[in-house]
Amino acid sequence: MRLIIAFIFSLYLIFAQGFLHNVNGDIVEGNGEPILLRGFGLGGWLVPEGYMLHNQAWIAGFESPTEIEDHIENLIGEEAAEDFWNLYRTNYVAQADIEQIAEWGFNHIRVPFHYKQFYDSTGTETPIGYAIIDELISWCEPYNMYIILDMHCAPGGQNGGPISDSDGTARLWLEESNKELTIQIWKEIASYYADNTLIGGYDLINEPVLPGGVTLEEFKQLYIDITNAIREVDNNHLLFIEGNWYGTDFAGLTPPWDENMSYSFHKYWGQTDLSTIQSYINMRNNYGVPLWMGESGENSNHWYYEVFKLLEENNIGWNFWTHKKVDKITSPFSAYVSPQYQIVIDYLSGNSAQPTPDIAGIGLTSFANSLKIENCLTRRGVVAALTDSEYGEVTKPYVPHAIPGTIPAAYYDIGARGLSYSDSDYWNDGDGGYNDGWVFRNDGVDVEGSDNLNIPYTVGWTEAGEWLGYTIQDVTPGTYNVTFSVSAPEAGGIFYAQLSGQNLGVIDVPATGGWYNWDDIPAQTVAIDEGEKFLKIQIVQAGFNIQSIWFEPTMSVKNDNINPSIFQLGKPYPNPFNPFVNMDISVSKPDIYNISIYNIKGELINDWKTNFLESGNYNFTWNALDANGNQMPSGLFFISVNSQKITKQKKVILLR
Repeated sequence: MRLIIAFIFSLYLIFAQGFLHNVNGDIVEGNGEPILLRGFGLGGWLVPEGYMLHNQAWIAGFESPTEIEDHIENLIGEEAAEDFWNLYRTNYVAQADIEQIAEWGFNHIRVPFHYKQFYDSTGTETPIGYAIIDELISWCEPYNMYIILDMHCAPGGQNGGPISDSDGTARLWLEESNKELTIQIWKEIASYYADNTLIGGYDLINEPVLPGGVTLEEFKQLYIDITNAIREVDNNHLLFIEGNWYGTDFAGLTPPWDENMSYSFHKYWGQTDLSTIQSYINMRNNYGVPLWMGESGENSNHWYYEVFKLLEENNIGWNFWTHKKVDKITSPFSAYVSPQYQIVIDYLSGNSAQPTPDIAGIGLTSFANSLKIENCLTRRGVVAALTDSEYGEVTKPYVPHAIPGTIPAAYYDIGARGLSYSDSDYWNDGDGGYNDGWVFRNDGVDVEGSDNLNIPYTVGWTEAGEWLGYTIQDVTPGTYNVTFSVSAPEAGGIFYAQLSGQNLGVIDVPATGGWYNWDDIPAQTVAIDEGEKFLKIQIVQAGFNIQSIWFEPTMSVKNDNINPSIFQLGKPYPNPFNPFVNMDISVSKPDIYNISIYNIKGELINDWKTNFLESGNYNFTWNALDANGNQMPSGLFFISVNSQKITKQKKVILLR
């Protein structure tokens, strides 16, 4: 009886979800309910791309998947290279990645694959792609998360770029053998997954670009031939059809030739108004074929917010490119570049001699391990732009701020332009970048790195009319001296600051001796009452950098226990370390101190309460274990010391 009930329940789940399909221009689930697709592309996982792996040499000429693989094999040998790629794939996308994507509320993923992963030229082995996708299905099943299979690299290359693994010519369109192989592979994939309801559909050819001499009739005919082959074995799944010129031009692809297809366009850069997608909407309305924006990203958080809002207002599902990259600001997860991997990068960039296989192997292994989601940095601003329904309405703190205390300039609020900040160049509309420093934050604000471990990022490239905002929730009422840390090679910069409308002063920035020579410029002494505050720094005249804002209490602060100089932290040593790191703590006021370890994602690893009974110098040692006694992996960590609302941090690197 129990088996019968389980069987009936499993049939109910299949029916309830069913296959995605087209009904009068809408994508609907098996029960006929419309679904707005929101998802992530798993770019870089099965098709590595040089720009996402933080290797500029690959961009210059070694960016295609095959060329990347050749370089790895040349560095460490064929057998070790195979082990590396297995570890790379295991760590790049794991069950934890799918769980996080589901937790954010997304309902599908797009899987770019290389045709070779689903093709065995000998006909003697099952291609590796099936095992990879089968495991992925098992991870997605608890969340009813759809998987859209995307042929990212077609036989011969569907465009002339490295992303299709071409040799510079889009030979898919020029050689019949490549077309026949593409049709064969799709038929085999469709036959294998014909009855699987978690497969949301087949994205037949990623970003095609027709070479000269290939007609639109030939373009459409290949799509029709693939469709006919799939329909011989699979009448269930939705087919996604991308336009010419990287998925943007659908000339020749109308009218539709199948009842269960969707037009899939890609949108990068450019403007965010309705006119940019109106032609696609017209196509949907004229032919009753649904739309799916299958790839977008590589831009600022504000651009993401506006584009995806535009799409949803017009009932168009979307897929973000991509959930993870290496040392990039544009994706939710950014993998850390270890010193060992930097050795490999330096060689491939032409800046150093070729490392030995052992050293290269260590570097590549550390790189693969950095790809684990738990070792990645979470770009909170990117996540908010994609998931927070209030992103365009409410400004929210990037980190908790307090008065008294120091507020780093780069830790302005999370939110849309005009709410949390204003910057003159706040997205990429085809003219390049927007954050000139290209680190830390993915907004228009120009941020660059600093040698100050306590304030690792600063704001530069200021322009008149720009401003920064900071929500300060922890406020102790009293009287404070307000000081700004700024730098400028020449005098002439001007800005003013307000705290919830209260003027803090107009600052004429003096020459400090250079862009990185910081001077503390006092503003004025102000009385601050209790309650949450919003600090706004308004640029009046450009020509300076800003590092931090310091609210220092005077004797009139009601909480007279606050003293920002009650302790100092020494430089951690050795750094990098394995497995012990030491740090001196100089205490001028005895008290109970909280010492905590955080990883690069801001997660608490371990903490201690320590009672320093006398003034003097103390030494702290961390053994690289978490609170449960588990060894921590290689990565970046922060030692944080807190007492009486004063927090100071030092950055350390663990190298296993």
